[in-house]
Amino acid sequence: MPKLAIVGYGKMGRLIDQLAPEYGFTVSARVDIDRDEPLAGADVAVEFSVPSSVLSNVRKVAAFGIPVVVGTTGWLEHLAEAKAIIEQNDSALIWSPNFSVGVNVFTRLVAEAARLLKNEKEYSAWAWEIHHSTKKDAPSGTLFKLVSEMKAAGFDRAIDTSSNRAGTHPGTHEIGFDSSADTITLRHTARNREGFARGALKAAQWIIGRKGFHEFSSVLFGG
Repeated sequence: MPKLAIVGYGKMGRLIDQLAPEYGFTVSARVDIDRDEPLAGADVAVEFSVPSSVLSNVRKVAAFGIPVVVGTTGWLEHLAEAKAIIEQNDSALIWSPNFSVGVNVFTRLVAEAARLLKNEKEYSAWAWEIHHSTKKDAPSGTLFKLVSEMKAAGFDRAIDTSSNRAGTHPGTHEIGFDSSADTITLRHTARNREGFARGALKAAQWIIGRKGFHEFSSVLFGG
């Protein structure tokens, strides 16, 4: 059984630990601010920490040549630095603003809707989300990704973007298109954190034996 290191042992880290055997992993290390089990010997690492710790964690894991799945959000301005670390250590990293399989399929549906409506000038668009009150980034990387995919699909009109943070909500993302004739609403609602954990473990299976910098979409859709 391949050995998995868990870097960041909060709620997501503990859930990864719980689900890892279903994906054929033995957890060989659990690392956190007050827990520093040895990384050497792990076949892959999954990182769920805080944005300010991502680069140092990637550097630590890459130094052992261990491929890493980064599930932390709110650090995307440091992507270029993370990529450089991976290249310097001839290692591998896979990232996504959201490791939910459902969200990644949802993103493709949103992009297709935007493509179909790009020349329908009477339609304007919005992007909205809500997450739990402890989520660090607002708007989230997922919402930014959705808007980016809409624009890449050719929807060049304004997209009103907003977010809310309250309670323990695991996450809802909504994209809408509105005209005087009708409204189209696309929505993804997470029930809990399990989808994110399962997606990260799926990515961990895929990245073993690979090199370079990858997105989760490559795991699900190829390319």
